[in-house]
Amino acid sequence: MSTTSVLYDAPGPKAKQRNIIYSIIFVLALAGVLWWIIATMADQNQLDSEKWSPFVTDSRVWTTYLLPGLESTLIAAGLSVLIALPIGAIFGIARLSDHLAVRIPAGVVVEFFRAIPVLILMVFAKYFYINATTVAFDQVALYAIVTGLVLYNGSVLAEVVRAGIQSLPKGQSEAASALGMRKTQTMTLIQLPQAVTAMLPAIVSQLVVIVKDTALGGVILGYDELLNQSRTVSNAYHNNTIATLVVIAVIFIVVNFALSQLASWLENKLRNRTKGSRATVNPDMVEEQAPGMKM
Repeated sequence: MSTTSVLYDAPGPKAKQRNIIYSIIFVLALAGVLWWIIATMADQNQLDSEKWSPFVTDSRVWTTYLLPGLESTLIAAGLSVLIALPIGAIFGIARLSDHLAVRIPAGVVVEFFRAIPVLILMVFAKYFYINATTVAFDQVALYAIVTGLVLYNGSVLAEVVRAGIQSLPKGQSEAASALGMRKTQTMTLIQLPQAVTAMLPAIVSQLVVIVKDTALGGVILGYDELLNQSRTVSNAYHNNTIATLVVIAVIFIVVNFALSQLASWLENKLRNRTKGSRATVNPDMVEEQAPGMKM
């Protein structure tokens, strides 16, 4: 029995042939591009063993440069995440407030910082800490990176939180209101626990962005994060810039992939817990809200 789709018509014999031809052409084109890249690197002596062997034979590359750089990257990203998540939650909920004095200022702050490139926020924060604070000079880069990432990503996460809460059926908040629950109780006990599961993929995507954006601070502000270490490694080991950048790119891929897998595991766990649990109604609450209704 053939199955049909409401999204598109099933391809016929000629369409299948065209798809096969297009796939072959794409694969050949991709192989040609890869071959051109490899040939160009070989012509520029970028595939010589002396440029790649230090990452295998010399442990100082990792202990002196790459691992400390990775540690600095994770420190900046970790601090940014710890601060940006609660700020995003607070401003996201504030944008849903019934009070104009809360909703409008929260909306202005979120839209303002969401519209400014994160690099500009980092540079502004750097000069602010240098000229208007007593932060130690060797810590200015870290403070500026964390400030820029928190302001920008906190605003983005606020929109994620607001959208996640608004995606829930209105009947739940209406039922909670009918039971006499205050809006704060409805938000913390009913809406937020359900919205977290729906928001998790978007939140994780933004956390990956935070990890990657730390490289902006390394290149522009001189913070000793992972990407900034590529210059030092390149100067110390036969000008192997390409090899160093490839290794650093692989490290970023591994870190972000691990973060995505952790989020997927957490999302599945939350969904299974939600499916396995069943809400119960207290008979006393029913009697209080609807006298005479016995359970």
